[in-house]
Amino acid sequence: MSTMEKRIKDYLAEIDVLLKQDEKQDWNVQIQKHLTQIAFFQHERLVHLIVTVVFALLEMMSFLALQFAFSPGLMALSLMILILLIPYIRHYYILENGVQKMYKQYDQMMEKIEEKS
Repeated sequence: MSTMEKRIKDYLAEIDVLLKQDEKQDWNVQIQKHLTQIAFFQHERLVHLIVTVVFALLEMMSFLALQFAFSPGLMALSLMILILLIPYIRHYYILENGVQKMYKQYDQMMEKIEEKS
């Protein structure tokens, strides 16, 4: 598990616990902290989207080049890019799902504020 994957999973679990507690919370403060974390993870997600798309384009170009001019070096390059692309896709998937869950948690926090009103 990567450091970022652990960080997002730990944070999501922490917020889930906070949402289940019946203790009085200052939800406005918690929401501001949560929005800051969402911004951090959105930035990370954007960077990994760009990297993933670049690697996917490189893989497509190397694959197409293989179709026109086969060479062992080009085959090795295409294989190496593919091997790197798979973890990038997995990491982006984790970030995307984590941020989507953070949006749902935000909605739940807003419901807590509305319940107080």
